[in-house]
Amino acid sequence: MLTLSTNCRYLDCDKTSRRNFLKVGALGYGGFSLSNLLAARSLAAEAGQSVKSTSVVWLWLGGGPTHIETFDPKMTAPSEYRSVTGDTETNIPGVRIGGHFNEIAQVADKMAFVRSFAHNNSGHAGGTHFVMTGYDNRAIDNGGQPTRPSIGSISSKIRGANDSLTGIPSYVRLSNILADGPAFLGPAYGPFDSNGQARKNLTLGTKVDRFDDRRELLGNLDRFRRDTDSHGLMDGLDAFEQQAFNILQGSAADAFNIEKESDSTRKAYGKDQLAQQMLMARRLVEAGCGFVTINYGGWDMHGTIEKNLKRLVPALDHAVAAFVHDVASRGMTENVLLVITGEFGRTPRINRTGGRDHWAPLSTLALSGGSFRMGQVIGESMPKVDVPKSKPITPRDLMATIFQHLGLDPQAQFVNQAGRPVFVLEQGQPISELV
Repeated sequence: MLTLSTNCRYLDCDKTSRRNFLKVGALGYGGFSLSNLLAARSLAAEAGQSVKSTSVVWLWLGGGPTHIETFDPKMTAPSEYRSVTGDTETNIPGVRIGGHFNEIAQVADKMAFVRSFAHNNSGHAGGTHFVMTGYDNRAIDNGGQPTRPSIGSISSKIRGANDSLTGIPSYVRLSNILADGPAFLGPAYGPFDSNGQARKNLTLGTKVDRFDDRRELLGNLDRFRRDTDSHGLMDGLDAFEQQAFNILQGSAADAFNIEKESDSTRKAYGKDQLAQQMLMARRLVEAGCGFVTINYGGWDMHGTIEKNLKRLVPALDHAVAAFVHDVASRGMTENVLLVITGEFGRTPRINRTGGRDHWAPLSTLALSGGSFRMGQVIGESMPKVDVPKSKPITPRDLMATIFQHLGLDPQAQFVNQAGRPVFVLEQGQPISELV
């Protein structure tokens, strides 16, 4: 039996229950060949877009990672400004990064470190909204709601909610991030949550030949309920229904199962949670997922930053290096763009408790893959690592970079909550055009 869950009454909240409205566990999954469904490609064609086989893996360092101890150690600065963990020589001549990043240092030739990434919102919620959507929102730090769709949701809207061949969701979150939702685009374009019941729903229960009858029954129920629905609920469910059936008839479940990976690859990543999430992200993008987000939090280091970095960095260092090696060995580098950032950087001067406070005027950003040149430092910071010395790279420039990589039209327009058409990106240039 099909069951609808309406915990989010008007389907405008950003919780896993949006993805669980269809209890697909009762329908089944196993033994299917690749689907011939073309729904995702059709959505993109209707929007006038050509769909590229490119993907983004967004590794979010929640809490505000220090730009100094990560990728801009500035050991020439006065002692109270420079990296408290020293620096590490990379395999790029003359380029050094934070002292605990020994493994990333060995794949630096496959990365680009941006040292002029900046904006002007040093609040956790506000900074997150700015970087995730390209738009500032001062009200969100005082309890406001996201007002703009995330880049992942925009990608899902334009490219379609599922890959047309595998049924894999176009946008998957492996851990929650504030402002990673669809805002006025509607819940159908929010991220598929890989945790909890949404993941469990991808299980075997019913044979394929029973899909058509059940889908016809659901269609009849929908038409009946639509007559009495005064809030547009069923219109929202239509998109979820399509996505659920696409997932069921595709090969999505295997992509979420890292146990199907080779022993050698699993060993290379290791058993740490972040590394396993990065491995799953690689499997997802290889299966056609266009946008994956991972949140590795704990970077709000107002005190004892040296001790906290020693605890937090090793897992990040290994997971990123393993992912970059893996993607390169599979010939996927140009198709997969890894973005490493957070909501802001940290104050350039160490405070009285040995930490650094919120600081958006210079923030953390590193990239790997895509079509522009790797093995470089982009931009330059001032001598005290407080603001960019070169032209600042903004969240909208990062957004334009991702649009370019995914083949999204920066002039695309959607209708907002006020019923007015808005450009999804009003300003911003791809980083490759700024250097």
